[in-house]
Amino acid sequence: MKHKTFALMMLGTCCIGGGAFAQTYPVKPVKVIVPSSPGGSTDIVGRAVSQKLSESLGQQFIVENRAGAGTMIGNEFVAKAAPDGYTLLMGVSTLAIIPSMYAKVRYDALKDLAPISLAVTVPNVLVVHPSFPATTVKELISVGKARPDQLIAGSAGMGTSPHLSLELFRLLAGLKFQHVPYKGSGMAVIGLMSGEVALMFAALPTAMPHIRSKRMRPLGVTTAMRSQSMPELPSIAEAGLKGYEATQWFGMLAPAGTPRPIIDMLHKEVTTALRSPDVGKFLVNEGAEVVANTPEQFGEYLRSETEKWSRVIKSAGIKPQ
Repeated sequence: MKHKTFALMMLGTCCIGGGAFAQTYPVKPVKVIVPSSPGGSTDIVGRAVSQKLSESLGQQFIVENRAGAGTMIGNEFVAKAAPDGYTLLMGVSTLAIIPSMYAKVRYDALKDLAPISLAVTVPNVLVVHPSFPATTVKELISVGKARPDQLIAGSAGMGTSPHLSLELFRLLAGLKFQHVPYKGSGMAVIGLMSGEVALMFAALPTAMPHIRSKRMRPLGVTTAMRSQSMPELPSIAEAGLKGYEATQWFGMLAPAGTPRPIIDMLHKEVTTALRSPDVGKFLVNEGAEVVANTPEQFGEYLRSETEKWSRVIKSAGIKPQ
């Protein structure tokens, strides 16, 4: 009889509108899936937030790297996980790019994932080889128009945020480039510094050490506003290409159907972590800008980013793989 009474109590705790369940959540470790390799920007943000969640909620939030297929492996794993709050995704801006870049995607980010909060944005930065005859965005556009099809531009790979930052720049500036997609940002940076390519877009944290050592010259950041990490550098829109904005971003999501009280609790804890002095300072030093918005705002942003990059990909003539 005691066992039956206990079972009925547990059933009631788990099922009454999700509220009682949220009061006891989490009762075991939580997986935070990072859909890329260790050491990258997604991994850095995911670990910084997860450590704070472990401290505030009294359970381990364990980062698990599931890289591959342009982040699709990790994304799909979370999209198909049980919606109980114990599997989360540190999503990256490829969530908005993948639907237009790949013909076969086995999940729908807008339907199968529940936004919690957009954590941070990270500018890409337009950089050129030190020998390149341009020191501003306007000068680069002038050189490009004087040499149609002669400029060689590198990227971290097809469909990456740096690549699409390049394509958007090309479309708005009316330029033509020869595009060299490398296998990752590290190889693209080496290609630029060795003179294989004349220009590229790179994540600001990736490029900053080489900018400071003067092995590449920065012309502007891709965000609408200047970066706190390098405030002396103008945005590309400010430097002469009006309407230009392209941002890498990272945010926390859960499987669709996760009880709203758990989403609300996670939102509160994630945004508190992001706004804490130590994490905030750490992320700014890494070239990131803290956002910490609501689930609804993040959901709308994901939708608008998906529509934006669909238009850019179609205009650039990129065929789904």
